[in-house]
Amino acid sequence: MTYEEIRARKDIRTYITAADAALLTLGYTEHSIPHVTRVAGNAGKLLEALGYSARVAELARIAGYLHDIGNLINRIDHSQSGAVMAFRILDKLGFSAHEIATVSAAIGNHDEGTGGPVSPVAAALILADKSDVRRTRVRNRDTSSFDIHDRVNYSVLSSSLKLSRDHSQLLLSLSVDTRISPVMDYFEIFLDRMILCRKAAQSLSLRFRLLINGHTLL
Repeated sequence: MTYEEIRARKDIRTYITAADAALLTLGYTEHSIPHVTRVAGNAGKLLEALGYSARVAELARIAGYLHDIGNLINRIDHSQSGAVMAFRILDKLGFSAHEIATVSAAIGNHDEGTGGPVSPVAAALILADKSDVRRTRVRNRDTSSFDIHDRVNYSVLSSSLKLSRDHSQLLLSLSVDTRISPVMDYFEIFLDRMILCRKAAQSLSLRFRLLINGHTLL
């Protein structure tokens, strides 16, 4: 089964949408179809560019698409909940034990609090997920009531994740409006995520670099 077939399933889309609705109620930024689709695309593209097989890249896309369904259960430990849900979904759809293990382990290890790059698919998922910082993820339109997460995401005017030509470095480049949020605020809430990105990049034999407004921070 392919990534596009997974995307076409209404039951899976329902889980993703319901999980995001729960986060909306709790005041979190967007974790719905736009986010998971972007993560899936970037995870697969990265592994393809690094020379991994088409199927491994496809599994990274599937992991990216399913990675946040655990929020349906609870935000706490959502990566582990999501891994169990993905296991059941993929088993029911007839995936092999090896592919189920790969996708489930990647999803279960994508959170910076407890996870790590246990495989190339997991590393690609981490990098694609943690680099998705952008204004359009902010759902609160009352800027006067922004918390730090709203401010930081809203301040990001553009973001890109690019592999260097010689495939030695992975560059996350952000354009940040510092009138909305100082760069220090970004590190206050995302430092653990950036450290995990560095570990994930290293597991793929890459150096992770973070540029904000043209300045190298990592």
